[in-house]
Amino acid sequence: MSDDNSSRPHDESSQQHDESNSSSTRRAFLIAGVTAAGVGATALAARIIGAPALLGMSAKSGSRISGGWVNESASLGHRLRDHAALPTPTRTRRVPVVIIGGGIAGLSAAWQLERRGFHDFVLLELERETGGNARGGENAVSRYPWAAHYVPVPGPRATLARELFTELGVLTDSGWDERTLCFAPQERLFVHGEWQSGLEAELNGSRAEREELRRFDELMTMHRHSGAFTIPMSLGAPRAGDVPLDRISFAQWLSDQRFDTPALKWYAEYATRDDYGARAQDTSAWAGIHYFAAREGVEQGPLTWPEGNAWIARRLSKKLAAYLVTGAPASRVVPDGKGWRVRAGVDEISCEQVIFAAPTFVAPYVIEGMRTPGFTYSPWLVANLTLTELPDSRGAPIAWDNVLRDGAGLGYVVATHQSLRARETGPTVWTYYHALADRDPVTERRALQGSTWAEWVERIMTELEPAHPNIRRCVTHIDMVRLGHAMVRPTVGFLNAAARREREWAPRGIHLAHSDISGLSLFEEAQYRGVAAADAVLALQYRG
Repeated sequence: MSDDNSSRPHDESSQQHDESNSSSTRRAFLIAGVTAAGVGATALAARIIGAPALLGMSAKSGSRISGGWVNESASLGHRLRDHAALPTPTRTRRVPVVIIGGGIAGLSAAWQLERRGFHDFVLLELERETGGNARGGENAVSRYPWAAHYVPVPGPRATLARELFTELGVLTDSGWDERTLCFAPQERLFVHGEWQSGLEAELNGSRAEREELRRFDELMTMHRHSGAFTIPMSLGAPRAGDVPLDRISFAQWLSDQRFDTPALKWYAEYATRDDYGARAQDTSAWAGIHYFAAREGVEQGPLTWPEGNAWIARRLSKKLAAYLVTGAPASRVVPDGKGWRVRAGVDEISCEQVIFAAPTFVAPYVIEGMRTPGFTYSPWLVANLTLTELPDSRGAPIAWDNVLRDGAGLGYVVATHQSLRARETGPTVWTYYHALADRDPVTERRALQGSTWAEWVERIMTELEPAHPNIRRCVTHIDMVRLGHAMVRPTVGFLNAAARREREWAPRGIHLAHSDISGLSLFEEAQYRGVAAADAVLALQYRG
């Protein structure tokens, strides 16, 4: 996902799955409910060998399912990577500041420049629509997200997010707009053949599991109160230096702390897949703890909309429309005296400073003199399923976020959840998320790019059938997006990466703004990085 945002391609990525309303309750029900279930995700995926060329033609499959791939821009990215020939510029102009990338980071940089009274800039976005990981779609049933789908209610230290939401009318003197706070029920878990909500699953936990959960929560509370785990992360984590928790994996930390029950280990693994698209063994202990310790233990929210964080991106884009140029991939950025020349399609722009808000791994292919950051990125698949009615299910009623304990993916979010009229019967749209984390990212990316839409339809239907036996008769359309570099992974040693540690890592006049510099694909991180880059530009502009 091009930009960041609250996890599950989270900005953007990009969870951020935060423990809304009552984080301890959600954590408890997920942990307690999975006690005796075996790890089935890999086995389930292995069962899917292939898929028929046409779906929905047999009684087993139910009605025919239409759909296809959307937002396919990988070929253009590969042309940049391979330095393929691009159009020769036919127009030139001068603009002091150019922003490259129209995800939440780029839009936030533009927002900051504009509200500080600086108007001589342009924002270039590769896609026809801004938003990055905060893009969304719409059909006759509902609007829906293509990646980031919520923002945890910003705490008192997230001043920039609170300022933006005040400007957008979400936060007023009376508090948060209740229409944007996620309605109940918020989460449920499919385990042991039925859906379970928090209370019932929590009561099913054994004494040993409850004791381990108590000890885990005590450690997370200690880390929360330490002040080292914050959002934005720069308020707490050191920019450089030795951080012991960054030197080991989250899986190793869990083992060192003797957290051994299958339930807790499963939830830790779910957390890292959901927020980082990675297994616990491929995530630093610092990042694993950050997931649990960076926010308040109990809070309102999260904030959500049918189209997810596209609601935010579209309002920012409308406000900043005069500065936006979409469908304009920046293909070359080369030195030009004391400034830079930016080539985008048939335009060549001479500027003094560049805010690079696209994913940082792209920068060496575009910017002359830029080094490779060496970051690792997780591939994801996101699918939006249109259903004529709610399928059968056993147990707790449908919630906003629905997790299958043995699912290969991360479950699905209901786009129509905030609509009271649409919740009981349907039709509806479900957004299904799948982080490809079982193998190394390069292997998973190649497999994703080589897979077919029909294969993924069959995989998704097979995964959901245990929880919804008649799912095939209810689904009529599935659109999917492949996100090869959906979000950065906070791997072991990430905090001490050169691209983060060295203040002069980027060439002079280039300001990196993507949330991948934080290692966290969160809305708040994308906003913070964009605003920080804009502030750096303003300091140089006004000084000069």
